Amino acid sequence: MTGPYRPEGRDGWAAPTTVVAHLSDLHLGAHDTDAVEGLVADVAAAGPVLTVVTGDSTMRARTREFRQARRLLDELPRPVLVVTGNHDLPLFSLDRLTDPYGKYRRWIESELNPLVRVAGITALGLQSMPRWRWKNGRVSRRQAGEVIRRLGAAPPGDLRLLALHHPPFATGTGRLVGRARLLRAVDTAGVDLILAGHTHVPDVRGVTLASGAGGMRPVAVVAGSATSLRLRGAGRSWSMISIAPGAVVVCERYLGRSGWYTGRAVRCPRPGPEH
Repeated sequence: MTGPYRPEGRDGWAAPTTVVAHLSDLHLGAHDTDAVEGLVADVAAAGPVLTVVTGDSTMRARTREFRQARRLLDELPRPVLVVTGNHDLPLFSLDRLTDPYGKYRRWIESELNPLVRVAGITALGLQSMPRWRWKNGRVSRRQAGEVIRRLGAAPPGDLRLLALHHPPFATGTGRLVGRARLLRAVDTAGVDLILAGHTHVPDVRGVTLASGAGGMRPVAVVAGSATSLRLRGAGRSWSMISIAPGAVVVCERYLGRSGWYTGRAVRCPRPGPEH
């Protein structure tokens, strides 16, 4: 299928839809130039009301890479919500100790846990990469409290979106420190949609939480890498998320020889109490 995917189907979920563009792991500085050149037009064609970039905008947190990232972010459909990834902190530098987020704050986003509101969506980003960790992420008690306070206070009817670099449902050595408290906060706040990156491998799943308030089933989406030279068995891709009253449809947009195309499309029930 070529061109932006427009979901059509039964059950009243075809129209109207709200589109969120989810990009991750751009790794500018170690990127595919052709992918960067065509990405903006493909994202814009989807008509998103919000663009989310879940970390690793740069390869090694160098100033020239942040400049490249800033240029790309400025061209993407606005508003744009961005969070840090492990590659957005200096690797071998005193800045890792003294000012680990300085360049990121200057070039990308001054707020490390940004909140963005658009019509029908309240979106919160979490900074899941502390300076003392090398690669894997952590969510603090304070951040878990922010999820409850800020997303829990979203207007009735809003889709509650949480974005962070590290997938909360990763296991083994990639397990997120503070995962249990984060998931409790997700449950308490009634989060509908969780967006992450880090693995470079797209994934979509409905997650059942042990809720005391009705059994929420948030949809968790991991985006692949849209532009990086680092591929892990998956092509370059970004995720187009179409939200309708009855469903969330995640279309993975891949870069092929003749441009971007839709690969896998996954339909999940709209988050809420168990169906």
